Amino acid sequence: MMNSENRNAAAIRALLRENIRNIVPYSTARDDCKARMEIYLDANESPFDNGVNRYPSPHQPELKKRLSVLKGIREENIFLGNGSDEPIDLVFRLFCPPGESSMVQITPTYGMYRVAAEINDVEVIDSPLGPDFSLDASSLLGKIREDTKVIFLCSPNNPSGNLLDRDEILKILDNFGGITVVDEAYIDFSGAESLAGLVEKYPGLIVLQTLSKAWGMAGLRIGMAVADRNIVDIMSRIKYPYNISVPDQTRAAELLSDPFRTMDRVALLVKERERMSRILGTLPCVDKVWHSDANFLLVKFFRKDDVFSDLAEHGIIVRDRSSAHNCEGCLRITVGTPEENDRLLSVLGWENPETSYTGVPDTADRTASCSRKTGETSVIVRVNLDRFRRPEIATGLHFFDHMLEQIGFHAGITLDVVCFGDLETDDHHTIEDVAIALGECFYSALGDKAGIGRYGFSLPMDEAEAAVLLDLGGRTDFRWDVTFAGDRTGDVSTQMFPHFFKSLAEHLKCNLHIRASGENDHHIIEGVFKAFARALRQAVERSTSGTSVPSSKGSL
Repeated sequence: MMNSENRNAAAIRALLRENIRNIVPYSTARDDCKARMEIYLDANESPFDNGVNRYPSPHQPELKKRLSVLKGIREENIFLGNGSDEPIDLVFRLFCPPGESSMVQITPTYGMYRVAAEINDVEVIDSPLGPDFSLDASSLLGKIREDTKVIFLCSPNNPSGNLLDRDEILKILDNFGGITVVDEAYIDFSGAESLAGLVEKYPGLIVLQTLSKAWGMAGLRIGMAVADRNIVDIMSRIKYPYNISVPDQTRAAELLSDPFRTMDRVALLVKERERMSRILGTLPCVDKVWHSDANFLLVKFFRKDDVFSDLAEHGIIVRDRSSAHNCEGCLRITVGTPEENDRLLSVLGWENPETSYTGVPDTADRTASCSRKTGETSVIVRVNLDRFRRPEIATGLHFFDHMLEQIGFHAGITLDVVCFGDLETDDHHTIEDVAIALGECFYSALGDKAGIGRYGFSLPMDEAEAAVLLDLGGRTDFRWDVTFAGDRTGDVSTQMFPHFFKSLAEHLKCNLHIRASGENDHHIIEGVFKAFARALRQAVERSTSGTSVPSSKGSL
């Protein structure tokens, strides 16, 4: 009996073009030799080092490692291409025999699907979205023919900007036996959950993402396809060997190392998108502004041509999408900086300037950012003890991420943690270094500790119970009275949990006593993290005056 992985492989193989199934890919000596070499005499390169004299890695391991952590996706499920256009083209070359195939796409949508289909001699079948740009899965499925190999969906869609209904997409995945491509180029601006986590359940699903939009790397041309490992493997076999250059791989890895900057810029663009949408809706020249989940707005104008010309005369270029289905009279406007957006709105007749977002945080908030870099890890942490936002956690250890999220949620604070660690060896360095950086960051954010509650207490968790006693007075003592039945919980070694809290206590400079018991290891440790978070919430809470020091000595 075949297991699910073998069934997926067989199903995908059956979908491949016949000439692709047994293709012998081009390979390099470095593909075949896994050991690290010192002298490279295999590829007829120049031996004189100038930074780019060697061919780039055809497999982009460093980029994939970082994206795996940030996206919560296994490296084996990631294909990196020269922009998203490369995997789009590869989909047709893999699955669509020229002159014998069709593909179905929603309309209006991104124009490169049609271009790539026509280049590969694949017939395009349009399935119009509703007047509100909504997806009707039944209508789309009704367009499928016997020769239809691929469906293309864009969500959030371009040019309409709206997320497609997730349930409608799932109907398509459940009822179509071919390849369904969901292009999520703008997903980072939507706040929605990616479909990338479903590629193991749906082996015919390919999710496209990009570093061009939210990550600000359009000039590097790096796109990502997330798919079943068998699809990733065959894509990697037939792509051009060196499709992403050395400078592009290096620069992308550098930019991915500071995800907080991207998060902040995305938050600003979303804020600006909503502000622009509201103001545009009040202008006499505007007929309608569609809701957007992307970094642009589709706007219908009464005199579209005049508006387009007027903006161009003021040095502002936008995209005319009036020829697309249901987009008559529409311009697509990308969200720029607050200053750029103000200029555009002013040209369109906005006469009531308001204070734009400055990016300056509330100085009364207790915030801190800390980084820690060792030979094994690179960690960055930031906290705001006075403002809650959904935690952004990425360490490459899914269960550990879940536990760290509990601190943010149950302490009612902003907590962001990213760690790129040596998980190929074990989880020790990742967990230890996160604990150290987290403790230092909490300690820094507390400042002079004026007005804090100082002490914190306990919590039950299902059949388990956890007690956490916390004193932020400055003395350091750690006690751990927790027993686990197993060696691992999720993808984390249970022996690392006492080490995590001990390291955190040492660098937060606090007394931390933890006791927990129960029948289920998951519940026990989740109770500990939640109890710690609630204790922390009590201890860091400030009195209304925020000036008294909670100590009979008058200082901490």
